[in-house]
Amino acid sequence: MKYRTLKMSVVAVSCSLVFSVSAESTLFTNVNVFDGKKDELLKNYQVLVVDNKISKVSSEAISVQDATVIDGKGMTLMPGLIEGHGHLQMNGTSLPDIENNRNWEELAVRSAARAKSALMSGFTTWRDAGGMGAGLKKTIDSGELVGPRIYPSGAFIGPTGSHADFRNFTTPNETLYPRGSAGGRLGISCTADSIGDIKACARQNYMQGATQIKLMSSGGVASSFDPWQLDAYSLEELQAAVEVANAYGSYAMSHAYSKVSLLRNLEAGVKTLEHAFMFDKDVYRAMKKNDAYMTTNMTAFSPYLGEIEAINSNPASARKAKTAQAAFANYIDNVNKYQPKLGFQVDCVGGVAACEQQTDHSIYLSGKFFGNHYTLISMTSVNGEIVKLAGEVLDPYFEGKLGVVEEGAYADLILVDGNPLQDLTVIGANEKWFDAPKRDGIETMKIIMKDGVIYKNTL
Repeated sequence: MKYRTLKMSVVAVSCSLVFSVSAESTLFTNVNVFDGKKDELLKNYQVLVVDNKISKVSSEAISVQDATVIDGKGMTLMPGLIEGHGHLQMNGTSLPDIENNRNWEELAVRSAARAKSALMSGFTTWRDAGGMGAGLKKTIDSGELVGPRIYPSGAFIGPTGSHADFRNFTTPNETLYPRGSAGGRLGISCTADSIGDIKACARQNYMQGATQIKLMSSGGVASSFDPWQLDAYSLEELQAAVEVANAYGSYAMSHAYSKVSLLRNLEAGVKTLEHAFMFDKDVYRAMKKNDAYMTTNMTAFSPYLGEIEAINSNPASARKAKTAQAAFANYIDNVNKYQPKLGFQVDCVGGVAACEQQTDHSIYLSGKFFGNHYTLISMTSVNGEIVKLAGEVLDPYFEGKLGVVEEGAYADLILVDGNPLQDLTVIGANEKWFDAPKRDGIETMKIIMKDGVIYKNTL
């Protein structure tokens, strides 16, 4: 991030705003604005960026000395997109592939490629939901690599045999036999079978730069040993993790499928439920009471689901996926009925091309099931609220809001040719998944700005 001294004077003259600035500034004119919240565009607006913040959003003309002026040509200026649950370092083809075939060097290089792809797809902020520490984030923030702002979770925390256990059947338990798991050695996962171990794993993650912690409190699909119905952690164990998160002024996010696990996590004080496929009225009421959020990977409801390599390469995962889809049949109706605070997530495990395809398909599915506005706020202002749960002490980007176009927010902006409230393809939505052609960016995304710096401009 760059920090510059800013001196600014403002004078209203003849229905226009005149600014004199001594920092780098960019003025967007002739744009329609999706502000990250409203279900309508602000028509024919101007937006002034000074240094790395949004300084003014106005329907009146803004006159600025020494500014770079960009004529938006009636296109839509909107917040940069936010990934609410991604895995930049989980970039093998499956969990066994990552555990057995990819060393730290390859995973690191591939994570850099994934980060660049994310930013060039319009994702200016990324909450990484487990599998890496703060190294990539610090390198991007230093300017040595291109990528989004990152809120890392550190290693997955889960018990033996859980969704955080990536070992083979014959691999020794890393708690009983240290250095038995590649995931453990690389800081991808942390096996914790006691309250003491849970606290130690959480503290280790925070020590290494995590902004929040990620728990594996349910079983999953793309893993070998755990049925998705598994309620892996007790209330007391979840409370231990939340206790550590609270001590850091932060929060816990939790992979949770079953209703028992969802309610247990909320009772323990977990702030974001990940996946939450058995969401219903009772879960909604508990979320409201605890001011909690959830994020869901919509590809779970895709007819293409069985073609994911991380699932179809493992017979146990393929079998679990079929039973899970049947059990989660009421999820979409319940979300539309109760309208929880839902953040967008893709949850891709894979390389650049595969995750671009999965992201585009995820946007399409969210729009199909929940409508464009609910999808857009999930990708912007709601996820912006979620990342800020990291708290003022640990939040690496504490000076401004994210996911909104408003004065004082970070200048993370994209300019798209079209109206995303009417057509999500302008931000990449695609009905196809594995049969979608590989792409190089998104043609309708004309400008990508992060932290006041333009990384793409094809106007």
